[in-house]
Amino acid sequence: MGSGRGRGFFSPRRLCAIAAGVVISGLAGAACGQDQPTGPAAANGGAGPSRVEDLRDLSIDQLAQIQVTSVAKSPEPLSDAPAAIYVITHDDIIRSGAISLPEILRLAPNLDVVQTSASSYIITARGFSGDATAQNFTNKLLVLIDGRSVYTPLYSGVYWDVQDVPPEDIERIEVISGPGATLWGANAVNGVINIITRPSSQTQGGLIDVAGGSLGTSVGVQYGGRIGDDLSYRVYAKSFTEYHTVTASGARADDAWSKPQGGFRLDWTPTAVDSVTFQGDAYSGEEAQAGEPDQYISGGDIETRWTHAWQDGSSLQVQAYYDQTDRGTPEGNGHFTLDTYDLDVQDSFAPDARNELVFGGGLRFSRYSIAGAAALLFAPPSRWLDLSNAFVQDTFSVTPTLKLIAGLKLEDDPYSGLSVLPDLRLSWKPIDQALLWAAVSRAIRSPTPFDRDVVEKIGPIVYLIGGPDFQPETLTAYESGARVQVTPRLSFSISGYYNAYDDLKTIEPAPSGFIPLRWGNMMRGDTYGFEAWGEYRVTPWWRLVASFDDLEKRLSFKPGASGLLGVAQAGDDPEHQASLKSSMDLPHNITLDADLRYVSALPDPALPAYVELNSRIGWNINDHVQLSLSGFNLLHAHHLEFPASEANAVPRSVLAELRLRF
Repeated sequence: MGSGRGRGFFSPRRLCAIAAGVVISGLAGAACGQDQPTGPAAANGGAGPSRVEDLRDLSIDQLAQIQVTSVAKSPEPLSDAPAAIYVITHDDIIRSGAISLPEILRLAPNLDVVQTSASSYIITARGFSGDATAQNFTNKLLVLIDGRSVYTPLYSGVYWDVQDVPPEDIERIEVISGPGATLWGANAVNGVINIITRPSSQTQGGLIDVAGGSLGTSVGVQYGGRIGDDLSYRVYAKSFTEYHTVTASGARADDAWSKPQGGFRLDWTPTAVDSVTFQGDAYSGEEAQAGEPDQYISGGDIETRWTHAWQDGSSLQVQAYYDQTDRGTPEGNGHFTLDTYDLDVQDSFAPDARNELVFGGGLRFSRYSIAGAAALLFAPPSRWLDLSNAFVQDTFSVTPTLKLIAGLKLEDDPYSGLSVLPDLRLSWKPIDQALLWAAVSRAIRSPTPFDRDVVEKIGPIVYLIGGPDFQPETLTAYESGARVQVTPRLSFSISGYYNAYDDLKTIEPAPSGFIPLRWGNMMRGDTYGFEAWGEYRVTPWWRLVASFDDLEKRLSFKPGASGLLGVAQAGDDPEHQASLKSSMDLPHNITLDADLRYVSALPDPALPAYVELNSRIGWNINDHVQLSLSGFNLLHAHHLEFPASEANAVPRSVLAELRLRF
């Protein structure tokens, strides 16, 4: 069974390596919510343009009015959203040349995206990338696709190899760095990624997308149509194969993989105030693992959502989904099945001219069944995980330019019981072109079966068990920021933060003796830093976007902690990141895009800083045919993005793509 990095943490070889490191060292969630616009905007997928050409021609002022839903759970212009939020538009996605979600997410300057093998990635915001050798995984970032949470409750992380949406169908991706627990629940600790797909009414007609290059091939087919004036649909099928990456020495890493996937979406607007969406996906894949049996992955999801807009401008939304995932190896080296059933209800209304209320709640039932290797078991091997929540948020207009946003979520999870997750924000627009905001909030990373129920063995000896008293990891966050349109051609956003963490995960000896070791909550500390990005329209046909992030960490063990494995087990994170993106619309319908990124050195284990470049040239021959050539990681034959003990090197690659519309 794979970890969030695609290296089966149920594999015997990994367990032995972990055990060896342990001996040498002296040691042998949940979220719920909806992300679609509510009210009349839901019928057409929210405000904003639907074609790449429309987005490309928008001014900075128009881009600032793109509607976002992740900050307040109701539509608001990006320029009014009091949070560190970056929006990846549909146009950005297509022009990047990226064909996978992790590579698309590199476009967000407030994320750290690290590739560790052909199929596995580490994606974080504001640090805490984890340490797989210490079995401390990346688990403080919540990810949703059309309101469906895609984190796994088994360890609170995300299996990025099974998250896939055709780029053509993504409306936008809203990336919030900073906690979002009051609206989205536990595990929205350091950030929220909200992937919002396009209504089928905006993807009419047929599309054939064929791509091939030095590291893989991809084929996708899609068709959208109508069944009457008020019912539209689309269906798609795609498949890709990614070839092997290389080791740090340049040898083949034996980590190739492939995954066919298909899906559909129906959008029905029976009345002017009602909209219904029904959608689903299914996938199956196979991943090579060097020196280990191939890993098989499969699963699917079904989701439905009904939105009703009342005459006074308020709205009601009901959403339900079922998600199933299965992964493991045929040789019995680890296998699990997870089924999730989720129901969420959200309402919004304005009781008077100064207050806007959003409130709701939800239920989630997850059932997992795990058959571990002889060296790794869960006790019990199967369990129901029941989660419920209720939230309310009020936006109070103190003055026409000053707003106070207060929210509270109560969440009851199966391991830690009731958690109180408050949020308080202040938003001030002294002029239409500037927003100043500040916030204080609380978030948690709730316990999982891997924290409480795991049993690991070396031969017949049990050397590690879940912590029976393991508690939620907590965060109190203080943030402030500004979003300013300086001129019609220049805008920027900057946010600073101070995060105070407590009860972070550690590994501790048995109360009497040394083994079995168990998980504890004996680390604390703080991080602080800032994130800044800006956009400059050099000319109507040339756009530049620059960014810079700073992250400082100060973690320590609490009195009585074992200190085993050191504070580095919480994550090996870069102190600085920077990027410069250039997008040009050249004559004869040619587009030229380049993305230069810098990532500073990693501290422990040490890894040198690197600079890399992605670029794409596209030619829109006519409304039906588009050709493009993309290059990725062009400055080096291959480079490491994480220490060689946990990652393979990422090779330089090129990709040619043909898109046919009919």
